[in-house]
Amino acid sequence: MTDTQASGSAAPRMSVRTQYVKDFSFENPNSPRSLSQNANERPAITLDVDVETRQLGGPHYEVALRITIDAKRAGTQMFLAELLYGGLFALENFPPERIEPVCRIECPRILFPFARRIIAETTRDGGFPPLLLDPINFSHLYRQYLDQRVAEAETEAEQQVQETVEVAEGEDEGEGAAL
Repeated sequence: MTDTQASGSAAPRMSVRTQYVKDFSFENPNSPRSLSQNANERPAITLDVDVETRQLGGPHYEVALRITIDAKRAGTQMFLAELLYGGLFALENFPPERIEPVCRIECPRILFPFARRIIAETTRDGGFPPLLLDPINFSHLYRQYLDQRVAEAETEAEQQVQETVEVAEGEDEGEGAAL
C-alpha cells in the first residue's frame, strides 16, 4: 500500500525547481592597501542574514537568502559583500500552517551551502582568505522573525488604542463646549 492509499491523502513533497544568484555585489574599495595593511590583525566582520519568501502561484514559492558581510580592519573598510541567493521551490500537499516554516527554515537550509560557497570564492578572488561562513540555525532565525511580528502587532494595537482614546477625548471635549 502507498502512503496515499493508507492515509487517504498524498504525503507532503518539496522539490527544488531552480537556484540562482538574484543580486550580488562585492566591494573592495581600499585595495590593494587593504590587502597588505595590518595583515596580522583580525578584521571585524559583521554578518547579517535574512530570509525573504513569496508565493508565485500554485505550489511554487520563491525563497531568497539575503547575506550582507561588512569587514573592517583598524577602521578601514576591507570589503563589503551583499548576496541575494534565491531558489524556486514546489511545496505540494503541505498543510497551510506548515508552508511558512518550510519556506523559512528548510528551504534556506538547502540554499545556504551554495551561498556560502559563493561568498568564500568571492572573498578569495578579492585577495582575502576565503570567508567560510559558519552554519546558520534557520529555526532560530524563524523564531526571531515570529517574535518580531508579534512585537510589531502589539505596537500597532497600542497605536490603534491610543488613536481611539484621542478621538474619544476629542468628542467629549466637543460635547462639553456645546453645553
